[in-house]
Amino acid sequence: MTESQAAEGALGEFLRDRRSRRSPAEAGIVSYGARRVPGLRREELAQLAGVSATYYARLEQGQSANASVSIIDAIARALNLDDDERAHLHDLARPARTGRRRPARPDAARPGTVRLIDAMADVPAVVMGRRTEVLAWNRLGHALLAGHVDAGAPARPADRPNLTRMLFLDPHTRELYADWDQEAARAVASLRLVAGRNRDDRALADLVGQLSLASDAFAALWARHPVHNCLSGSKRFHHPEVGDLQLEFEMLQVPDDAGHRILTYTAAPGTSSHAALRLLADHCAPPAVPARPPAPHPAPARSHA
Repeated sequence: MTESQAAEGALGEFLRDRRSRRSPAEAGIVSYGARRVPGLRREELAQLAGVSATYYARLEQGQSANASVSIIDAIARALNLDDDERAHLHDLARPARTGRRRPARPDAARPGTVRLIDAMADVPAVVMGRRTEVLAWNRLGHALLAGHVDAGAPARPADRPNLTRMLFLDPHTRELYADWDQEAARAVASLRLVAGRNRDDRALADLVGQLSLASDAFAALWARHPVHNCLSGSKRFHHPEVGDLQLEFEMLQVPDDAGHRILTYTAAPGTSSHAALRLLADHCAPPAVPARPPAPHPAPARSHA
């Protein structure tokens, strides 16, 4: 299967899934008789969107790659998509790039971004690439999310941890999240959105393929085509060193076109989670450098009478 065919397949898959979730009653359509499948029929959705049934069928089958913005918006309204789903539909409907591409170079966090997270000594912080690979982390970010992994691994492209791969395939990471099912659904929904924006990213497609083969849980979630831009929220951790924590996360976009993001975690002051985070920071702090003793003062010179 070519990348263009894969992109067209993703568009049809998304449209069929969301069409199956939209009931005739919700759409204001009077339904007569039994239905073989749930949701709207193709011709019903086409009518709601103001396009011909033939045109919509071709779109869903991946045979119309130049749908206008207005048509995609009309279909999104007919499906009652939210903002993230609407943006994702536009990404999938955009014509795929053609022609040969240069091999992707190993990604790297900008030095200034690394210095920024290193300066955040009391805040766990991770710099992620668009494929959720760890490009850099500060001491506390490493201690919170992957203390069992070599702290220097993000500097080696071949050994870089990947947060999504670890979530589904690493037992230590699975035990870390108290609400693993929720975290897994959130990770797949975010990755779906990124995959739609970067349909020509071979490494990202390889990651999805590997996880689909290695994890039944990932494959089942991916097939449901969830889409959500996870920018903030709350997560519960069961950390092997400091116990239970409830932390607020923020996903900050680095202002360039590399797709890098900074993931940070904080706890409300005065809570047990805040105390646990401070304790973890103490555990991973660099050893104190002993102060040098003051240099002895030179003896005063004797005067000769």
